[in-house]
Amino acid sequence: MAKKLYVGNLNYRSEESDLETLFAEYGEVTSLNILVDRVTGRSRGFGFVEMADDAAADAAIKALDGAEFDGRNLRVNEARPREDRGGRGGGGGSRNDW
Repeated sequence: MAKKLYVGNLNYRSEESDLETLFAEYGEVTSLNILVDRVTGRSRGFGFVEMADDAAADAAIKALDGAEFDGRNLRVNEARPREDRGGRGGGGGSRNDW
């Protein structure tokens, strides 16, 4: 079964292809993405890697958590499910509802 990993403290210049090469040393990478800021297009310094099986994911966590990559010490652990933060309000309502 696939396991999704959180990868934090990435260098803002890190490339997905370099990260994939790093994690592929521990097993098959089924998906990978580094999150970017919508406005600036710059990396947010973290991403997610999905490994094909649990043993490969556990090996990657053990080897890479705290390891230096691209000048930074990585933070690697099993990704937690995303929290439901409620509705995405955001105003924009009509000024006529006073």
